[in-house]
Amino acid sequence: MTDADAIVLAGGRASRMGGIDKPGIVIGGRSMLEAALGAVSDCGEVVVVGPPRPELDARIKQVREVPPGSGPVSAIGTGLAALGPDSAPWIVVLAADMPFLTRDTVRELLLRAAESTAEAVFAIDASGRPQYLVGVWRRTALTAALAGLDALVNQPMKAIIPTETALVELPGTTDCDTEEEVRRARESVDNDARLDLTEARNRIAGALTPLIAYDAAFADVPGAGLAEPVVAAGALPRFDVSAMDGYAVCGDGPWRLRRDVGFAGGARPLGLLPGEAVRIATGAHVPDGTTSVLRDEFAVVTGDDLARRPGTPIRGDVRRSGEDLRVGDQVAPAGTRVTAALRSAAASVEVTTGSVRGPVRARIVMTGDEIRSTGPLQTGQTRDSIGPVLPDLLTGCGVRVVDRVHLRDTAHSFDDMLTVTTGLDLLVVVGATGGGAADQLRTALARTGARIVVPRLALRPGGSTVVAELPDGPTVLGLPGNPFAAIAVLLALTPAIVAARTASAPPRTVVGPLHNAAEIAAPVTRITPARYAPGGGWIGDPNIRTAHLGGLVDRDGLVVVAPSAEDGDLVEFLPLPS
Repeated sequence: MTDADAIVLAGGRASRMGGIDKPGIVIGGRSMLEAALGAVSDCGEVVVVGPPRPELDARIKQVREVPPGSGPVSAIGTGLAALGPDSAPWIVVLAADMPFLTRDTVRELLLRAAESTAEAVFAIDASGRPQYLVGVWRRTALTAALAGLDALVNQPMKAIIPTETALVELPGTTDCDTEEEVRRARESVDNDARLDLTEARNRIAGALTPLIAYDAAFADVPGAGLAEPVVAAGALPRFDVSAMDGYAVCGDGPWRLRRDVGFAGGARPLGLLPGEAVRIATGAHVPDGTTSVLRDEFAVVTGDDLARRPGTPIRGDVRRSGEDLRVGDQVAPAGTRVTAALRSAAASVEVTTGSVRGPVRARIVMTGDEIRSTGPLQTGQTRDSIGPVLPDLLTGCGVRVVDRVHLRDTAHSFDDMLTVTTGLDLLVVVGATGGGAADQLRTALARTGARIVVPRLALRPGGSTVVAELPDGPTVLGLPGNPFAAIAVLLALTPAIVAARTASAPPRTVVGPLHNAAEIAAPVTRITPARYAPGGGWIGDPNIRTAHLGGLVDRDGLVVVAPSAEDGDLVEFLPLPS
Protein backbone atom coordinates (compact mmCIF):
# COMPACT_ATOMS: atom_id res chain seq x y z
CA MET A 1 0.00 0.00 0.00
CA THR A 2 1.74 3.19 -1.19
CA ASP A 3 -0.37 5.50 1.05
CA ALA A 4 1.42 4.19 4.15
CA ASP A 5 5.07 4.09 5.19
CA ALA A 6 6.40 2.25 8.24
CA ILE A 7 8.76 2.80 11.16
CA VAL A 8 9.89 -0.38 12.92
CA LEU A 9 11.52 0.09 16.32
CA ALA A 10 14.23 -2.54 16.74
CA GLY A 11 16.50 -1.06 19.40
CA GLY A 12 16.01 -0.43 23.11
CA ARG A 13 17.91 -1.79 26.09
CA ALA A 14 15.80 -4.91 26.88
CA SER A 15 16.76 -4.34 30.51
CA ARG A 16 14.34 -6.96 31.79
CA MET A 17 15.99 -9.60 29.60
CA GLY A 18 19.62 -8.91 30.43
CA GLY A 19 20.19 -6.49 27.56
CA ILE A 20 19.93 -9.13 24.82
CA ASP A 21 18.89 -8.29 21.25
CA LYS A 22 15.17 -8.73 21.79
CA PRO A 23 14.09 -8.15 18.14
CA GLY A 24 16.44 -10.98 17.15
CA ILE A 25 14.77 -13.56 19.41
CA VAL A 26 13.38 -16.40 17.30
CA ILE A 27 9.86 -17.66 18.03
CA GLY A 28 8.11 -20.07 15.73
CA GLY A 29 10.99 -20.16 13.26
CA ARG A 30 11.29 -16.37 12.73
CA SER A 31 12.67 -13.49 14.73
CA MET A 32 10.37 -10.83 16.19
CA LEU A 33 11.96 -8.32 13.82
CA GLU A 34 11.08 -10.59 10.89
CA ALA A 35 7.49 -10.70 12.20
CA ALA A 36 7.31 -6.90 12.28
CA LEU A 37 8.82 -6.52 8.82
CA GLY A 38 6.41 -9.12 7.46
CA ALA A 39 3.51 -7.17 8.95
CA VAL A 40 4.54 -3.97 7.10
CA SER A 41 5.50 -5.69 3.84
CA ASP A 42 2.61 -3.94 2.02
CA CYS A 43 3.89 -0.49 3.00
CA GLY A 44 5.86 1.77 0.69
CA GLU A 45 9.00 2.91 2.53
CA VAL A 46 10.17 1.00 5.61
CA VAL A 47 12.66 2.35 8.15
CA VAL A 48 14.19 0.17 10.88
CA VAL A 49 15.47 2.11 13.88
CA GLY A 50 18.09 0.22 15.86
CA PRO A 51 21.58 -1.25 15.66
CA PRO A 52 22.90 -2.07 12.16
CA ARG A 53 21.64 -5.36 10.77
CA PRO A 54 23.56 -6.31 7.58
CA GLU A 55 21.19 -9.19 6.87
CA LEU A 56 18.23 -6.90 6.10
CA ASP A 57 17.07 -6.24 2.55
CA ALA A 58 18.92 -3.30 1.01
CA ARG A 59 15.57 -1.61 0.26
CA ILE A 60 14.95 -1.16 4.00
CA LYS A 61 16.41 2.02 5.44
CA GLN A 62 18.34 1.59 8.67
CA VAL A 63 18.97 4.40 11.15
CA ARG A 64 19.89 4.70 14.83
CA GLU A 65 18.45 7.11 17.39
CA VAL A 66 20.95 9.36 19.17
CA PRO A 67 21.93 8.48 21.76
CA PRO A 68 21.18 4.76 21.32
CA GLY A 69 18.55 3.51 23.74
CA SER A 70 17.06 6.96 24.30
CA GLY A 71 13.48 5.72 24.19
CA PRO A 72 10.68 5.06 21.69
CA VAL A 73 9.81 8.74 21.13
CA SER A 74 13.39 9.48 20.11
CA ALA A 75 13.40 6.40 17.86
CA ILE A 76 10.10 7.41 16.21
CA GLY A 77 11.46 10.89 15.57
CA THR A 78 14.60 9.45 13.99
CA GLY A 79 12.53 7.13 11.82
CA LEU A 80 10.20 9.89 10.65
CA ALA A 81 13.14 12.09 9.71
CA ALA A 82 14.59 9.21 7.67
CA LEU A 83 11.34 8.91 5.74
CA GLY A 84 11.66 12.58 4.74
CA PRO A 85 9.11 15.30 4.04
CA ASP A 86 7.50 13.41 1.18
CA SER A 87 6.48 10.37 3.23
CA ALA A 88 3.04 8.81 2.85
CA PRO A 89 -0.02 10.31 4.58
CA TRP A 90 -0.19 7.39 7.01
CA ILE A 91 2.71 6.19 9.17
CA VAL A 92 2.67 2.70 10.67
CA VAL A 93 4.69 2.43 13.89
CA LEU A 94 5.53 -1.06 15.17
CA ALA A 95 7.78 -2.29 17.94
CA ALA A 96 9.75 -5.45 17.03
CA ASP A 97 8.89 -7.29 20.23
CA MET A 98 5.68 -9.03 19.16
CA PRO A 99 6.12 -12.48 17.60
CA PHE A 100 2.61 -12.83 16.22
CA LEU A 101 2.19 -9.66 14.18
CA THR A 102 0.83 -10.20 10.66
CA ARG A 103 -0.06 -8.15 7.60
CA ASP A 104 -3.71 -8.46 8.65
CA THR A 105 -2.83 -6.58 11.86
CA VAL A 106 -1.58 -3.59 9.88
CA ARG A 107 -4.33 -3.79 7.28
CA GLU A 108 -7.01 -3.67 9.97
CA LEU A 109 -5.38 -0.68 11.66
CA LEU A 110 -5.17 1.19 8.34
CA LEU A 111 -8.79 0.35 7.52
CA ARG A 112 -9.97 1.69 10.88
CA ALA A 113 -7.82 4.79 10.46
CA ALA A 114 -9.31 5.53 7.05
CA GLU A 115 -12.85 5.16 8.44
CA SER A 116 -12.32 7.48 11.43
CA THR A 117 -11.36 11.06 12.06
CA ALA A 118 -8.85 10.04 14.73
CA GLU A 119 -5.29 11.27 14.48
CA ALA A 120 -3.97 7.81 15.41
CA VAL A 121 -5.33 4.28 15.78
CA PHE A 122 -3.73 1.86 18.25
CA ALA A 123 -4.15 -1.85 18.99
CA ILE A 124 -5.49 -3.28 22.23
CA ASP A 125 -3.89 -6.60 23.24
CA ALA A 126 -5.62 -9.63 24.72
CA SER A 127 -5.32 -8.23 28.27
CA GLY A 128 -7.15 -5.03 27.29
CA ARG A 129 -3.99 -2.91 27.39
CA PRO A 130 -3.46 -0.28 24.65
CA GLN A 131 -0.31 -0.96 22.62
CA TYR A 132 0.89 2.49 21.59
CA LEU A 133 3.74 0.92 19.62
CA VAL A 134 1.31 -0.93 17.37
CA GLY A 135 -0.44 1.89 15.63
CA VAL A 136 -1.17 3.96 12.55
CA TRP A 137 -0.69 7.74 12.64
CA ARG A 138 -1.69 10.53 10.35
CA ARG A 139 1.68 11.84 9.28
CA THR A 140 0.67 15.41 10.02
CA ALA A 141 -0.41 14.47 13.55
CA LEU A 142 2.78 12.56 14.28
CA THR A 143 4.93 15.38 12.93
CA ALA A 144 3.08 17.90 15.06
CA ALA A 145 3.25 15.77 18.21
CA LEU A 146 7.02 15.39 17.90
CA ALA A 147 7.52 19.07 17.06
CA GLY A 148 5.64 20.05 20.21
CA LEU A 149 8.30 18.58 22.49
CA ASP A 150 11.37 20.48 23.67
CA ALA A 151 13.43 17.28 23.34
CA LEU A 152 12.75 13.71 22.20
CA VAL A 153 15.29 11.88 24.36
CA ASN A 154 13.84 9.66 27.12
CA GLN A 155 10.30 10.93 26.65
CA PRO A 156 7.39 8.57 27.51
CA MET A 157 5.01 7.60 24.73
CA LYS A 158 2.12 9.39 26.49
CA ALA A 159 3.93 12.64 25.71
CA ILE A 160 2.94 12.36 22.05
CA ILE A 161 -0.36 10.44 22.16
CA PRO A 162 -3.00 12.63 20.44
CA THR A 163 -6.22 13.68 22.13
CA GLU A 164 -8.30 12.13 19.38
CA THR A 165 -7.37 8.45 19.09
CA ALA A 166 -9.13 5.18 18.32
CA LEU A 167 -8.44 1.76 19.87
CA VAL A 168 -8.94 -1.58 18.13
CA GLU A 169 -8.73 -4.97 19.83
CA LEU A 170 -6.49 -7.11 17.64
CA PRO A 171 -5.02 -10.63 18.11
CA GLY A 172 -1.27 -11.15 18.08
CA THR A 173 -0.38 -7.79 19.64
CA THR A 174 0.91 -9.00 23.01
CA ASP A 175 4.56 -8.08 23.46
CA CYS A 176 7.40 -10.14 24.94
CA ASP A 177 9.33 -8.15 27.54
CA THR A 178 10.59 -10.96 29.78
CA GLU A 179 12.12 -14.42 29.41
CA GLU A 180 8.93 -15.91 30.83
CA GLU A 181 6.82 -14.18 28.17
CA VAL A 182 9.19 -15.47 25.47
CA ARG A 183 8.90 -18.98 26.92
CA ARG A 184 5.10 -18.83 26.89
CA ALA A 185 5.09 -17.51 23.33
CA ARG A 186 7.30 -20.37 22.21
CA GLU A 187 5.12 -22.90 24.00
CA SER A 188 2.02 -21.54 22.28
CA VAL A 189 3.75 -21.96 18.92
CA ASP A 190 4.87 -25.46 19.84
CA ASN A 191 1.40 -26.49 20.91
CA ASP A 192 -0.06 -25.25 17.65
CA ALA A 193 2.66 -26.73 15.45
CA ARG A 194 2.70 -30.47 15.90
CA LEU A 195 3.92 -31.85 12.59
CA ASP A 196 3.25 -35.27 11.13
CA LEU A 197 6.27 -37.24 9.96
CA THR A 198 5.93 -36.14 6.35
CA GLU A 199 5.75 -32.47 7.32
CA ALA A 200 8.66 -32.88 9.73
CA ARG A 201 10.84 -34.53 7.11
CA ASN A 202 9.97 -31.85 4.57
CA ARG A 203 10.90 -29.14 7.08
CA ILE A 204 14.19 -30.89 7.80
CA ALA A 205 14.98 -31.24 4.09
CA GLY A 206 14.31 -27.58 3.43
CA ALA A 207 15.67 -25.96 6.58
CA LEU A 208 18.87 -27.72 7.66
CA THR A 209 22.13 -26.33 6.28
CA PRO A 210 24.23 -28.79 4.24
CA LEU A 211 27.73 -29.48 5.52
CA ILE A 212 30.74 -27.93 3.77
CA ALA A 213 32.15 -30.02 0.94
CA TYR A 214 35.74 -31.28 1.09
CA ASP A 215 37.93 -33.88 -0.62
CA ALA A 216 38.35 -37.26 1.08
CA ALA A 217 39.15 -40.88 0.42
CA PHE A 218 35.87 -42.76 0.06
CA ALA A 219 37.15 -45.50 2.36
CA ASP A 220 37.36 -42.95 5.19
CA VAL A 221 33.86 -41.44 4.89
CA PRO A 222 31.14 -44.12 4.84
CA GLY A 223 27.77 -42.42 5.13
CA ALA A 224 28.92 -39.15 3.52
CA GLY A 225 27.18 -37.71 0.47
CA LEU A 226 28.85 -36.93 -2.83
CA ALA A 227 29.20 -33.17 -3.32
CA GLU A 228 30.18 -33.72 -6.96
CA PRO A 229 29.54 -36.58 -9.40
CA VAL A 230 32.01 -39.45 -9.58
CA VAL A 231 33.36 -39.72 -13.14
CA ALA A 232 35.29 -42.71 -14.50
CA ALA A 233 39.04 -42.14 -14.74
CA GLY A 234 39.56 -45.47 -16.50
CA ALA A 235 37.52 -47.72 -18.76
CA LEU A 236 35.59 -50.70 -17.40
CA PRO A 237 36.76 -53.23 -18.36
CA ARG A 238 40.17 -51.69 -18.97
CA PHE A 239 40.77 -54.18 -21.80
CA ASP A 240 38.97 -57.07 -23.51
CA VAL A 241 38.60 -59.85 -20.93
CA SER A 242 37.11 -63.31 -20.81
CA ALA A 243 33.71 -63.45 -19.13
CA MET A 244 33.99 -67.18 -18.46
CA ASP A 245 36.46 -69.98 -17.81
CA GLY A 246 37.00 -71.67 -21.14
CA TYR A 247 38.88 -71.13 -24.39
CA ALA A 248 39.63 -68.00 -26.39
CA VAL A 249 39.04 -69.00 -30.03
CA CYS A 250 39.53 -67.44 -33.44
CA GLY A 251 36.95 -68.34 -36.06
CA ASP A 252 34.03 -70.78 -36.09
CA GLY A 253 35.92 -73.97 -35.23
CA PRO A 254 36.89 -76.64 -34.82
CA TRP A 255 40.16 -75.28 -33.45
CA ARG A 256 43.71 -76.35 -32.78
CA LEU A 257 44.42 -75.96 -29.08
CA ARG A 258 47.72 -74.30 -28.17
CA ARG A 259 49.63 -75.20 -25.03
CA ASP A 260 49.83 -71.70 -23.48
CA VAL A 261 47.21 -70.48 -20.98
CA GLY A 262 45.78 -67.02 -20.19
CA PHE A 263 45.38 -66.24 -16.49
CA ALA A 264 43.71 -63.22 -14.92
CA GLY A 265 46.51 -60.85 -14.02
CA GLY A 266 49.06 -62.92 -15.92
CA ALA A 267 50.80 -62.36 -19.23
CA ARG A 268 48.50 -61.92 -22.19
CA PRO A 269 48.70 -64.88 -24.62
CA LEU A 270 50.10 -64.21 -28.06
CA GLY A 271 47.59 -63.34 -30.76
CA LEU A 272 45.44 -66.10 -32.27
CA LEU A 273 45.50 -67.12 -35.87
CA PRO A 274 42.31 -68.36 -37.57
CA GLY A 275 41.47 -71.83 -36.26
CA GLU A 276 43.55 -71.44 -33.08
CA ALA A 277 42.42 -71.58 -29.46
CA VAL A 278 44.03 -71.02 -26.08
CA ARG A 279 42.95 -71.95 -22.57
CA ILE A 280 41.77 -68.86 -20.65
CA ALA A 281 40.45 -67.96 -17.18
CA THR A 282 37.65 -65.58 -16.23
CA GLY A 283 38.98 -61.99 -16.18
CA ALA A 284 42.07 -62.76 -18.27
CA HIS A 285 43.08 -60.41 -21.09
CA VAL A 286 42.04 -62.22 -24.28
CA PRO A 287 44.67 -62.40 -27.06
CA ASP A 288 44.44 -60.41 -30.25
CA GLY A 289 42.33 -62.17 -32.84
CA THR A 290 39.84 -63.59 -30.31
CA THR A 291 36.37 -63.76 -31.81
CA SER A 292 34.69 -65.36 -28.80
CA VAL A 293 35.25 -67.44 -25.67
CA LEU A 294 33.97 -71.00 -25.66
CA ARG A 295 33.02 -71.74 -22.08
CA ASP A 296 34.14 -75.03 -20.51
CA GLU A 297 30.72 -76.64 -20.41
CA PHE A 298 30.28 -76.09 -24.17
CA ALA A 299 33.70 -77.50 -25.11
CA VAL A 300 34.89 -80.95 -26.25
CA VAL A 301 38.68 -81.47 -26.12
CA THR A 302 40.34 -84.38 -27.92
CA GLY A 303 44.12 -84.19 -27.68
CA ASP A 304 45.05 -80.89 -29.30
CA ASP A 305 41.66 -80.53 -30.98
CA LEU A 306 38.84 -78.33 -29.62
CA ALA A 307 35.25 -78.45 -30.81
CA ARG A 308 31.89 -77.05 -29.73
CA ARG A 309 29.62 -79.56 -28.01
CA PRO A 310 26.67 -80.29 -30.33
CA GLY A 311 23.47 -78.39 -29.50
CA THR A 312 25.10 -75.74 -27.31
CA PRO A 313 24.34 -72.05 -27.99
CA ILE A 314 26.82 -69.74 -29.69
CA ARG A 315 27.82 -66.93 -27.34
CA GLY A 316 30.54 -64.27 -27.28
CA ASP A 317 31.46 -64.36 -23.56
CA VAL A 318 34.01 -61.57 -24.04
CA ARG A 319 33.67 -58.31 -22.09
CA ARG A 320 34.99 -55.58 -24.39
CA SER A 321 37.02 -52.60 -23.16
CA GLY A 322 34.72 -49.77 -22.02
CA GLU A 323 31.67 -51.97 -22.34
CA ASP A 324 30.41 -50.91 -18.90
CA LEU A 325 32.00 -47.48 -18.53
CA ARG A 326 34.25 -45.32 -20.65
CA VAL A 327 36.59 -42.60 -19.40
CA GLY A 328 34.46 -39.58 -18.47
CA ASP A 329 31.25 -41.54 -17.94
CA GLN A 330 29.36 -40.79 -14.74
CA VAL A 331 29.54 -43.49 -12.10
CA ALA A 332 27.27 -41.77 -9.54
CA PRO A 333 25.62 -38.33 -9.39
CA ALA A 334 26.10 -35.73 -6.67
CA GLY A 335 23.96 -36.55 -3.66
CA THR A 336 24.72 -40.27 -3.75
CA ARG A 337 25.60 -41.77 -0.37
CA VAL A 338 29.09 -43.22 0.07
CA THR A 339 28.41 -46.92 0.51
CA ALA A 340 30.34 -50.13 -0.10
CA ALA A 341 28.71 -50.34 -3.53
CA LEU A 342 29.80 -46.82 -4.46
CA ARG A 343 33.36 -47.42 -3.26
CA SER A 344 33.56 -50.59 -5.33
CA ALA A 345 32.09 -48.99 -8.45
CA ALA A 346 34.42 -46.00 -8.17
CA ALA A 347 37.52 -48.09 -7.51
CA SER A 348 36.78 -50.21 -10.58
CA VAL A 349 37.33 -47.11 -12.72
CA GLU A 350 40.40 -45.88 -10.80
CA VAL A 351 38.59 -43.39 -8.51
CA THR A 352 39.14 -43.65 -4.76
CA THR A 353 38.67 -40.02 -3.63
CA GLY A 354 36.17 -37.27 -4.28
CA SER A 355 34.34 -34.23 -2.96
CA VAL A 356 31.93 -35.17 -0.16
CA ARG A 357 29.78 -33.76 2.64
CA GLY A 358 29.91 -35.62 5.90
CA PRO A 359 29.61 -38.12 7.33
CA VAL A 360 27.48 -36.57 10.05
CA ARG A 361 29.43 -36.59 13.33
CA ALA A 362 27.26 -36.94 16.41
CA ARG A 363 27.43 -36.65 20.16
CA ILE A 364 24.89 -38.55 22.24
CA VAL A 365 23.70 -36.57 25.26
CA MET A 366 21.87 -38.47 27.99
CA THR A 367 20.01 -36.34 30.53
CA GLY A 368 18.52 -36.85 33.94
CA ASP A 369 19.86 -37.19 37.47
CA GLU A 370 18.05 -40.51 37.78
CA ILE A 371 19.98 -42.15 34.90
CA ARG A 372 23.08 -44.20 35.76
CA SER A 373 25.26 -45.90 33.15
CA THR A 374 27.63 -47.92 35.35
CA GLY A 375 27.96 -48.98 38.93
CA PRO A 376 25.31 -49.93 41.46
CA LEU A 377 22.01 -48.10 41.42
CA GLN A 378 21.19 -45.77 44.27
CA THR A 379 17.73 -44.96 45.58
CA GLY A 380 15.66 -43.30 42.86
CA GLN A 381 18.07 -44.16 40.05
CA THR A 382 17.42 -46.22 36.94
CA ARG A 383 19.75 -47.94 34.52
CA ASP A 384 20.63 -46.24 31.24
CA SER A 385 19.12 -48.74 28.82
CA ILE A 386 19.20 -46.45 25.75
CA GLY A 387 22.63 -44.83 25.66
CA PRO A 388 24.58 -48.05 25.06
CA VAL A 389 22.46 -49.04 22.05
CA LEU A 390 22.22 -45.64 20.37
CA PRO A 391 25.65 -45.80 18.66
CA ASP A 392 24.67 -48.96 16.76
CA LEU A 393 21.31 -47.51 15.73
CA LEU A 394 22.84 -44.21 14.63
CA THR A 395 25.59 -46.00 12.70
CA GLY A 396 22.86 -47.90 10.88
CA CYS A 397 21.41 -44.53 9.86
CA GLY A 398 24.75 -43.35 8.43
CA VAL A 399 25.91 -41.33 11.47
CA ARG A 400 29.43 -41.43 12.91
CA VAL A 401 29.14 -41.30 16.71
CA VAL A 402 31.96 -39.29 18.31
CA ASP A 403 31.11 -39.74 21.99
CA ARG A 404 28.41 -40.03 24.64
CA VAL A 405 28.00 -37.67 27.60
CA HIS A 406 25.63 -37.35 30.56
CA LEU A 407 24.10 -34.05 31.75
CA ARG A 408 22.67 -33.31 35.16
CA ASP A 409 19.26 -31.68 35.66
CA THR A 410 20.30 -28.09 36.33
CA ALA A 411 18.93 -24.85 34.93
CA HIS A 412 21.99 -24.17 32.74
CA SER A 413 23.46 -27.61 32.22
CA PHE A 414 22.73 -27.41 28.50
CA ASP A 415 24.38 -24.07 27.81
CA ASP A 416 27.96 -25.31 27.43
CA MET A 417 26.77 -28.44 25.65
CA LEU A 418 24.98 -26.33 23.02
CA THR A 419 27.84 -23.89 22.52
CA VAL A 420 30.93 -26.11 22.70
CA THR A 421 30.31 -28.12 19.53
CA THR A 422 33.61 -28.10 17.64
CA GLY A 423 33.89 -31.19 15.45
CA LEU A 424 30.19 -32.03 15.75
CA ASP A 425 27.34 -31.88 13.25
CA LEU A 426 24.57 -33.45 15.32
CA LEU A 427 23.64 -33.50 19.00
CA VAL A 428 21.27 -36.35 19.86
CA VAL A 429 19.75 -35.37 23.20
CA VAL A 430 17.68 -37.94 25.08
CA GLY A 431 15.23 -36.43 27.56
CA ALA A 432 14.49 -32.86 28.72
CA THR A 433 12.25 -32.14 25.70
CA GLY A 434 8.91 -31.85 27.48
CA GLY A 435 7.54 -29.06 29.62
CA GLY A 436 8.40 -30.31 33.11
CA ALA A 437 10.47 -28.59 35.74
CA ALA A 438 13.59 -30.53 34.75
CA ASP A 439 13.05 -30.27 30.99
CA GLN A 440 15.51 -27.53 30.10
CA LEU A 441 16.37 -28.22 26.48
CA ARG A 442 13.87 -25.87 24.85
CA THR A 443 14.78 -22.98 27.12
CA ALA A 444 18.47 -23.58 26.48
CA LEU A 445 17.87 -23.64 22.73
CA ALA A 446 16.12 -20.29 23.03
CA ARG A 447 19.09 -18.82 24.90
CA THR A 448 21.44 -19.85 22.10
CA GLY A 449 19.22 -18.34 19.41
CA ALA A 450 18.66 -21.74 17.81
CA ARG A 451 16.27 -21.97 14.89
CA ILE A 452 13.47 -24.46 15.60
CA VAL A 453 12.82 -26.67 12.58
CA VAL A 454 10.44 -29.24 14.08
CA PRO A 455 8.79 -27.93 17.27
CA ARG A 456 6.82 -31.09 18.09
CA LEU A 457 5.46 -34.19 16.38
CA ALA A 458 1.87 -35.28 15.92
CA LEU A 459 2.91 -38.79 16.92
CA ARG A 460 2.38 -41.19 19.81
CA PRO A 461 4.75 -41.82 21.42
CA GLY A 462 7.28 -39.13 20.55
CA GLY A 463 5.22 -35.94 20.50
CA SER A 464 7.74 -33.90 22.54
CA THR A 465 10.49 -34.31 19.92
CA VAL A 466 12.28 -31.15 18.82
CA VAL A 467 14.69 -30.56 15.90
CA ALA A 468 16.68 -27.34 15.79
CA GLU A 469 19.72 -25.80 14.12
CA LEU A 470 22.23 -23.99 16.32
CA PRO A 471 23.70 -20.65 15.19
CA ASP A 472 27.13 -22.23 14.67
CA GLY A 473 25.75 -25.04 12.52
CA PRO A 474 25.10 -28.29 14.41
CA THR A 475 21.68 -29.89 14.34
CA VAL A 476 19.96 -30.80 17.60
CA LEU A 477 17.68 -33.83 17.65
CA GLY A 478 15.87 -33.73 20.99
CA LEU A 479 14.32 -37.12 21.74
CA PRO A 480 11.84 -37.98 24.48
CA GLY A 481 13.31 -39.66 27.54
CA ASN A 482 10.91 -42.55 27.14
CA PRO A 483 13.11 -45.37 25.74
CA PHE A 484 10.77 -46.70 23.07
CA ALA A 485 9.71 -43.21 21.98
CA ALA A 486 13.36 -42.16 21.68
CA ILE A 487 14.26 -45.10 19.46
CA ALA A 488 11.11 -44.78 17.36
CA VAL A 489 11.69 -41.10 16.60
CA LEU A 490 15.40 -41.65 16.02
CA LEU A 491 14.65 -44.22 13.34
CA ALA A 492 11.93 -42.03 11.83
CA LEU A 493 13.87 -38.75 11.58
CA THR A 494 17.62 -39.43 11.62
CA PRO A 495 17.80 -40.60 7.97
CA ALA A 496 16.12 -37.35 6.91
CA ILE A 497 18.59 -35.32 9.00
CA VAL A 498 21.54 -37.18 7.48
CA ALA A 499 20.18 -36.62 3.97
CA ALA A 500 19.71 -32.90 4.58
CA ARG A 501 23.14 -32.32 6.16
CA THR A 502 24.98 -34.35 3.49
CA ALA A 503 22.82 -32.99 0.63
CA SER A 504 22.00 -36.58 -0.27
CA ALA A 505 18.89 -38.03 -1.82
CA PRO A 506 16.21 -38.57 0.84
CA PRO A 507 15.75 -42.19 1.88
CA ARG A 508 13.06 -44.16 0.08
CA THR A 509 9.95 -44.89 2.11
CA VAL A 510 9.13 -48.57 2.58
CA VAL A 511 5.38 -49.24 2.58
CA GLY A 512 3.24 -52.33 2.72
CA PRO A 513 -0.05 -53.66 4.08
CA LEU A 514 -0.62 -53.78 7.82
CA HIS A 515 -2.91 -56.71 8.44
CA ASN A 516 -4.20 -55.60 11.84
CA ALA A 517 -4.26 -51.82 11.32
CA ALA A 518 -7.74 -51.36 12.80
CA GLU A 519 -6.55 -52.94 16.04
CA ILE A 520 -3.73 -50.39 16.34
CA ALA A 521 -5.18 -47.16 14.90
CA ALA A 522 -5.84 -44.30 17.32
CA PRO A 523 -7.01 -40.68 17.06
CA VAL A 524 -3.39 -39.68 16.42
CA THR A 525 -0.66 -41.33 14.36
CA ARG A 526 0.92 -44.22 16.25
CA ILE A 527 4.28 -45.90 15.86
CA THR A 528 4.59 -49.45 17.09
CA PRO A 529 6.77 -52.58 16.69
CA ALA A 530 5.89 -55.04 13.94
CA ARG A 531 6.98 -58.34 12.47
CA TYR A 532 6.88 -59.65 8.94
CA ALA A 533 3.67 -61.44 8.05
CA PRO A 534 3.64 -64.68 6.05
CA GLY A 535 2.86 -63.76 2.47
CA GLY A 536 4.03 -60.15 2.83
CA GLY A 537 3.21 -57.06 4.84
CA TRP A 538 3.33 -56.72 8.59
CA ILE A 539 1.55 -57.51 11.80
CA GLY A 540 1.86 -54.73 14.39
CA ASP A 541 1.77 -54.91 18.16
CA PRO A 542 -1.40 -53.20 19.43
CA ASN A 543 -0.01 -52.87 22.95
CA ILE A 544 3.52 -51.83 23.79
CA ARG A 545 5.31 -50.96 27.02
CA THR A 546 7.36 -47.86 26.30
CA ALA A 547 9.56 -47.72 29.41
CA HIS A 548 12.05 -50.18 27.94
CA LEU A 549 12.91 -51.79 24.60
CA GLY A 550 11.58 -55.26 25.39
CA GLY A 551 8.88 -54.72 22.77
CA LEU A 552 11.53 -54.69 20.05
CA VAL A 553 12.83 -58.15 20.88
CA ASP A 554 12.15 -60.51 17.95
CA ARG A 555 10.58 -57.71 15.90
CA ASP A 556 11.61 -56.71 12.39
CA GLY A 557 10.88 -53.01 12.60
CA LEU A 558 8.29 -50.35 13.36
CA VAL A 559 5.12 -49.34 11.54
CA VAL A 560 3.64 -45.84 11.36
CA VAL A 561 -0.13 -46.16 11.61
CA ALA A 562 -2.34 -43.25 10.59
CA PRO A 563 -5.56 -42.43 12.45
CA SER A 564 -8.55 -44.51 11.36
CA ALA A 565 -6.33 -46.95 9.41
CA GLU A 566 -8.09 -50.14 8.36
CA ASP A 567 -6.82 -53.68 7.95
CA GLY A 568 -4.77 -54.01 4.78
CA ASP A 569 -3.99 -50.30 4.47
CA LEU A 570 -0.49 -49.42 3.32
CA VAL A 571 1.69 -48.11 6.15
CA GLU A 572 5.28 -46.97 6.42
CA PHE A 573 7.74 -49.54 7.73
CA LEU A 574 10.97 -48.61 9.51
CA PRO A 575 13.33 -51.61 9.59
CA LEU A 576 15.40 -52.16 12.69
CA PRO A 577 19.15 -52.13 11.96
CA SER A 578 20.57 -55.61 12.47
